[in-house]
Amino acid sequence: MDDRNAQSARTAQDEPGADTPGADTSGADRSGADEGGDGSAEDSVRSAARLEKAVRAAEQALIEFEIAVETFRVEVENFSRLHHQKLGPMYSRLDELDALIAEARAARSGDPEDQRKAREARAAVMPMPGVEELFHGWIDSEGLSAEAAAMLTDRPVQPPKRVRPTDEARRLYRELARRAHPDLAQEDTERARREAFITRVNAAYGRGDEELLRELTREWEAGPAPAEARLGETEELYARLEWLARRKELLSVVAQDLEESAIGAMLRMAPDDPDRLLEDIAEQLLTQVAERESELAALVQ
Repeated sequence: MDDRNAQSARTAQDEPGADTPGADTSGADRSGADEGGDGSAEDSVRSAARLEKAVRAAEQALIEFEIAVETFRVEVENFSRLHHQKLGPMYSRLDELDALIAEARAARSGDPEDQRKAREARAAVMPMPGVEELFHGWIDSEGLSAEAAAMLTDRPVQPPKRVRPTDEARRLYRELARRAHPDLAQEDTERARREAFITRVNAAYGRGDEELLRELTREWEAGPAPAEARLGETEELYARLEWLARRKELLSVVAQDLEESAIGAMLRMAPDDPDRLLEDIAEQLLTQVAERESELAALVQ
């Protein structure tokens, strides 16, 4: 799977391999297991081998799907943060100008309908943040952050940091996810160990921390060698396939929610250059601000 396509969870879901965990696969394997009506031991062994192979393929397909969903989630989260930091003040300014324009019109006309619209416009303006919100992220153990100090001293404020995993970070993350994923564990103790480790991997990937991903790779390689999972009898294999299918269904809901979110829809518009999309939106908002300010100036003359 191409890493660029990992931005779209649905793309991964539609790939042939990603459908392996589905119920149709399970059904096909059940029919395969029933072949060879002579009941010979050789046929049973062959059927069990085919079923175990299907389970292994389903596990890997699910992991690939989860990697795609997690990659897209990281993209959505980072883009949402950048969108809020870069464009939030412009949206707030537009809301404030809309309220001022509505209030100016109401003051001129005295019309009850205009006054109602003015009250609604004012209510739509985001309230001023409280002290906790205002200083959130500005003060740490060493005092003011660089951004806060820059604002207080009239120096230019640095733009929000662009956080997007590099190709190497993506490669490291995918490799770690394939090797350490909790879905590969059969024992509760091993699953818990893998879940704790993958949580750290996901956090490093979300920050685009390539060096930490390398450290985690070395840690996994130096740790206890995971025991090869021994799949059980036929009914256990069927139960495993059904569990994988249910997990994929749940993951598909998460992927759909991400894709249908406002930020997800924006990312799909410009998957190759989301930064440029932010710049285009910012230019449009600046034009709207200028138009509103001209309108307000004409009303208060």
